[in-house]
Amino acid sequence: MLDDFVLNKDTVIWIYHKGRLSLSLSKRYPIPIFAIIGLLFGVITHYGFNNAELGHLIWFIVLVIGGLPIIFETIKGLVNGRFVSDIVATLAIITAIVTNEAFPGVIIVIMQSGGKALEDYAFRKATNSLDELMARSPKIAHKKINDQNIEDIDVENIIIGDHLIIRPGDLVPVDGIIISGNAEIDESSITGEPLSKIRQSGEEVFSGTINIGNVFEIKAIRVSEESQYSKIVKLVKNAREEKPPIQRIADKYALLFTPITLAMCGLGWILTQNPQTILAVLVVATPCPLIFATPVAIISGINKASKQSIIVKSGAAIENIERAQVVVFDKTGTITYGVPIVEDVILSNNFGINNKGKKIGFTADDILFKSASLEQMSSHPSAQAITNAGRKKFHNLPLPVNFCEESGLGVKGFINGEHVMVGSPSFIQSQSNMTHTSNLPNLNDDLLKTISYWQNNGKMVILVNIDGTNLGLIMLSDKIREGVVTMIQSLKKSGIKKTIMLTGDSLINAKSIANQVVVDEFKYDLLPEDKVNEVKKLNEKYKSVIMVGDGINDAPALTTATVGIAMGAKGTAISAEAADVVLLVDDITRVSDIIRISKRTIHIVKQSILVGMGLSFLLMVFASFGLIPPSVGALLQEALDIGVILNALRAR
Repeated sequence: MLDDFVLNKDTVIWIYHKGRLSLSLSKRYPIPIFAIIGLLFGVITHYGFNNAELGHLIWFIVLVIGGLPIIFETIKGLVNGRFVSDIVATLAIITAIVTNEAFPGVIIVIMQSGGKALEDYAFRKATNSLDELMARSPKIAHKKINDQNIEDIDVENIIIGDHLIIRPGDLVPVDGIIISGNAEIDESSITGEPLSKIRQSGEEVFSGTINIGNVFEIKAIRVSEESQYSKIVKLVKNAREEKPPIQRIADKYALLFTPITLAMCGLGWILTQNPQTILAVLVVATPCPLIFATPVAIISGINKASKQSIIVKSGAAIENIERAQVVVFDKTGTITYGVPIVEDVILSNNFGINNKGKKIGFTADDILFKSASLEQMSSHPSAQAITNAGRKKFHNLPLPVNFCEESGLGVKGFINGEHVMVGSPSFIQSQSNMTHTSNLPNLNDDLLKTISYWQNNGKMVILVNIDGTNLGLIMLSDKIREGVVTMIQSLKKSGIKKTIMLTGDSLINAKSIANQVVVDEFKYDLLPEDKVNEVKKLNEKYKSVIMVGDGINDAPALTTATVGIAMGAKGTAISAEAADVVLLVDDITRVSDIIRISKRTIHIVKQSILVGMGLSFLLMVFASFGLIPPSVGALLQEALDIGVILNALRAR
């Protein structure tokens, strides 16, 4: 009873959201929804109210209104030089209108527009990468007016020669030259190099990089539109505009199937001289295996990938991954973890001798313990790496006393009564006149040679001094991810012809990593535009190229490649938005998983298409002899659709 029915808040919300969903679906897919509703009204009128004439009129109106957009889109595709799988369905709709066979015509409209709706669902992009890229770009700059005044201005209003203040944590707004202070810069967003860089007065800094040290001042040498970050924005935009359209797999098979269908229509006319025979052939030949097999199987493949924390944004990505011959990897944050970690602690007798020539009784574990205890008060990336290594090994670390940090250079303080300094060699040396011991030894030649050797081999070297004695070195590096070597081998077995590593890092570091993971080629010292150019060369040589990356500097190359795969768990938002596939877990080995899923999915697609086309051809033979009327042919084609869909669902 109505009096007993009460609309509570949850019910109202449910009705509201269901209504919005229905409205959204109606706006996005008006033709299939209109055709289904029209078909049902026609059935009710024809059989429920026993009014065949009115039922037929409803179907005919639905056929014309729903069929004309399909006819128009097919003609548009042909004019633009695309031979599409929709031709047979379009001819069937036209013939149904001409011969006044409304019911089978409506079935064709539903099948064709429904397949398009499925395809749109499978192929639709999630978001626009350029919007996300622009959202992160520098917006405000702190302009120095004089020695007493600083004014916040829009980045677009910066002119060459402006003096700008870069505060800790700021994005560098435009390319500039340091004119005051030393800078510690996180350049990973531009170069991909995980370790921060110390830039001195007179050196250049790039827009989009981050100040992780003290405040410094720059003089603008480029306006915003010409700075490095804007170049990356333009590269992404240009790459997306230049990317060629994807030919649907169904369209490729239509090149063979459509001429056969037209030939069977001609045979049917010769045999029966009946226009309905032509319609019957077209109805049973309507390429539902082509229309449904691809989107259903690809949606299933996308769902299977999502269960493995792999987000595939488009069906085109599944098709192109299956065809891939080359996989290109960024180094930092992709092949490697992208953050500094403690690789080794070196303790030498040459270091562990105090000023009186007596050997100091410290071990490598002692050095790590004391350094990690001191560094836990710092937020610097290298400090966090040392702290994490110490906590992993010792679990509990004491807090330092009288802790002091010189941002970007080093830290000092007391641990269990001992004076500990951890930092760059220059920082340790600079403390010689300030330390409580007042007799801190200079860096000897052996120590300097050791430091230089490891730095030249791509390591970040941290010097540790305890109570005035240089006891050892902590080596930081960017570690290769677990399973990379096995994954590279797996890619070869799956048919990938070449693996390539692209990086903005130096030759020494790039060569070391490339040799360890056994990629076929590597390129180094690359800016974002260099990576784009390398990918373009590969696109010209190979039919499908996969690019895997994580940073802002990788976004243009991800867009340029046939398929971009982003490390989404710890990568930047722009790389995830620019890519076609996003790995939600920090596990690069999922690249081989998505390749395997794609190959199986496309195998099932081709299987469904070939079997479906074979059965459609058999039905065409019977129809051409006048043995199958159009309405029965439409129902038989529907049965064939069900079989194709069930087979395509195996991709899950």
